[in-house]
Amino acid sequence: MNSSDAAKRATQRNAVLAGFLGWTLDAFDFFVLTFVFAPVAREFGTSIPAIALTLTASLATRWLGAILFGLLADRFGRRIPLIVNILYYSLIEVLSGLAPNYKVFFALRLLYGIGMGGEWGVGASLAMESVSPKWRGLLSGVLQEGYAFGFLLAAAAYRFVFPHFGWRALFFVGGLPALLTLFIRAKVEEPEAWLRSRTDWTSYRAAIFRNWRRFAYLVALMAMVNFISHGTQDMYPTYLQQQRGFSPARTSYITGFSMIGAIAGGLAFGLYSDRRGRRRSMVTAILAGVLLIPLWVFAPNTPLILAGAFLMQFMVQGAWGVIPAHINELSPDQLRGFFPGLAYQLGVLVASGSSYFEAIMANHMTYAQAMALFAGVVLVVGAGVIWQGPEAHRAEFGRGGSS
Repeated sequence: MNSSDAAKRATQRNAVLAGFLGWTLDAFDFFVLTFVFAPVAREFGTSIPAIALTLTASLATRWLGAILFGLLADRFGRRIPLIVNILYYSLIEVLSGLAPNYKVFFALRLLYGIGMGGEWGVGASLAMESVSPKWRGLLSGVLQEGYAFGFLLAAAAYRFVFPHFGWRALFFVGGLPALLTLFIRAKVEEPEAWLRSRTDWTSYRAAIFRNWRRFAYLVALMAMVNFISHGTQDMYPTYLQQQRGFSPARTSYITGFSMIGAIAGGLAFGLYSDRRGRRRSMVTAILAGVLLIPLWVFAPNTPLILAGAFLMQFMVQGAWGVIPAHINELSPDQLRGFFPGLAYQLGVLVASGSSYFEAIMANHMTYAQAMALFAGVVLVVGAGVIWQGPEAHRAEFGRGGSS
């Protein structure tokens, strides 16, 4: 291997690592709240559905971050907007741990959503534009499963930090992602695809309007996969605690084990999509998830609960592992910082009530029944939306092929 090849590989590796770690730490900051609905509700003198609503608040403002940081990324490059974004969401996370009451906490979670919404689009475009099309699906799985890995880290923090220091300490730990900006500044380069695709604002606006049908489809796609993800994840720790009566330690272990399944599924289906296509891979994973619903929430004993948690997230995040490659391939070159990120976050906005709906449903039936009903509907509808959509498998970036 000559020095030029080594430098290219290092550039690709650092870009994927930056995207992966940014999404991992962002997801950690988001998911720590899902483990402590009950203690936060008690301290603020409110209900679990009210705390679940703050999760909805974070999801509901993510589109604002996608617009802001996506525009900056297309105009000024991927690196600097990513650095600013990570510093922003790290600060808001620490402030959330200092919130004196529910109203302040709610406002901070709204602000946090802006940071979370900006990170994915910038990080995904940086990573996907930097890697070879041949391995884009596999590395898409690596990138996206930063989300699952962040959930796994949140489960570990809940197990080891919460019992000793309480829920506020979890949010203080969430300030550590700020250190990632040092790595990005020193090691990450702008992808050549962005350099080739830079354009003026007039052409940029024209490209947005020219591709509005594709954008509308991406929003529908991302709404469904977000319904699937949040519908099978956000209330799961609460289900384990409130219905199954599991301790914080056991809840942490089961949830963490499910995220190992998620990571494995993202990598497996990402690799499969490189060979058999994006849509086929995603639909296969989602329909398998439908079949797993009984094992997932109605299993009679702990070993089967573990198996159901692992396999459900293997399938759900298997489908999600294909998403960064799929929607970046479907996006116009000059809009790749803005287009996929905003479509993603508008999809999040549509699906932002998932945990709140499930919490309300659980007031009228068991958590298991509420989650099974919700998941069954969104999995089936999601498979249909994906199958009816377009595909641009292994599109060449930065050469006008996806415009």
